[in-house]
Amino acid sequence: MRTLYRKFVEGTGKLNDIPLLLFRLILAIGFYSPAMMKVKNLEGVAQWFGSMNYPLPMVSATLAMVTEVAGIILLVLGFRTRIIAIPLMFVMLVAIFTTHISNGFAAGDNGFEIPLYYLLMLFALVVYGSGRYSLDHLVGRIPRRSATTA
Repeated sequence: MRTLYRKFVEGTGKLNDIPLLLFRLILAIGFYSPAMMKVKNLEGVAQWFGSMNYPLPMVSATLAMVTEVAGIILLVLGFRTRIIAIPLMFVMLVAIFTTHISNGFAAGDNGFEIPLYYLLMLFALVVYGSGRYSLDHLVGRIPRRSATTA
């Protein structure tokens, strides 16, 4: 039984990078609609932010938009994933505590369920990185020239 379990663990270990790829792609899809809403109607989003007493609503809306658009691009490419995941986590925390938490947990009630899942996936990307199927991995494999060889 132990041998069978050990073989199972070894086999599934070869799949470690697939969840990281799927997290990146799911997050990019999930951020797409909110980002495009901000791109298409930044002024309206800033007014909505102002109605919720966000500080500097136009600045906040612009920062959220830039973060989300950059996040979509970088997550799809798997480039600088750990870096972009941090401000995206902040966006999710703000969304949870200003918009969703008063509606409870359930996604169907506009609760914080989905933003929490996004937050946890982003945290996993901060901890584990973007995985093998990414530009981060590809760039990391390219030998760097040292100053003495240039």
